[in-house]
Amino acid sequence: MVRMRKLLDQILPVWQSRALVIKLLSFASIGVMNTVIDVLVFTAAYKLLALPLIASNVMSWFVAVSASYAMNSKVTFGRETGGILRIKDFVRFAGSGILAVIVATTTLVIVSHYTNIFAAKFLSMIASFTVNFSMAHFVIFRPLPAPNET
Repeated sequence: MVRMRKLLDQILPVWQSRALVIKLLSFASIGVMNTVIDVLVFTAAYKLLALPLIASNVMSWFVAVSASYAMNSKVTFGRETGGILRIKDFVRFAGSGILAVIVATTTLVIVSHYTNIFAAKFLSMIASFTVNFSMAHFVIFRPLPAPNET
């Protein structure tokens, strides 16, 4: 119980910060744009280039994740990254996307046993967003260390 209280004492000030809300909205807006990018690239790869389904999906996911990383590095987490794109951060960002897909799929499968498929899908999207944003905010794009003041 004491651990939970300490955790809440750390989380609540961050949650109440307007900066976090702005980051959430920015992250979500970029996510909407990336959904459009994903669908457009998938459609072009599958219909125009006649690539197989899996290849089309992997290609569209990779393009969307790349765009998401670039936009979030420059906009949402620009202060933390200094606007610099780094391969290490991209790999971690893509990895968090894979983790989010696993969480979303697990949520979808479990919740679909208790409600209709569309409600389950919606809840799985919320779970995925939560994982993606949490990983981006707390792990991938941690604030830059403050310069030593001497």
